[in-house]
Amino acid sequence: MFRIVFYRPEIPPNTGNAIRLAANTGCELHLIEPLGFSMADRYLRRAGLDYHDLAHVRVHPDLATALRLLAPARVYAFTAKATRRHTDVAYAEGDVLLFGPESVGLPEQVQHDPAVTDLLRVPMLPSSRSLNITNAASIAVYEAWRQHDFRGASG
Repeated sequence: MFRIVFYRPEIPPNTGNAIRLAANTGCELHLIEPLGFSMADRYLRRAGLDYHDLAHVRVHPDLATALRLLAPARVYAFTAKATRRHTDVAYAEGDVLLFGPESVGLPEQVQHDPAVTDLLRVPMLPSSRSLNITNAASIAVYEAWRQHDFRGASG
């Protein structure tokens, strides 16, 4: 399946919801430190509590370590500044979908990391600044999964 990577996430309920997303889609969730919360945070646990055992979640000390361990063929970095849409690519199993922290988005140096295959965006109205990190991840994951005919899903 696909790998969701949250680079330095800050808000516990967003990560809790991402745990739920990973559990319901079969994706892996990888979190890059520093985190803006403890994995024991009650808000994180409340949002993802009943799914935590069903999700594959891993915390990495930095992006380089995560990418070395994951060894992805492709890394798609999501940013509102990208010109290509999330629907403009054909996703493959094992692709990394990379999202930045809630307050500032994905930093320029991460967007231009040599491991990044392409920058993608989720379309929004011109007056909008950004989407919630987990909402953006959900849109991207479901597009990638749709392209694979929702393999493994029930119904």
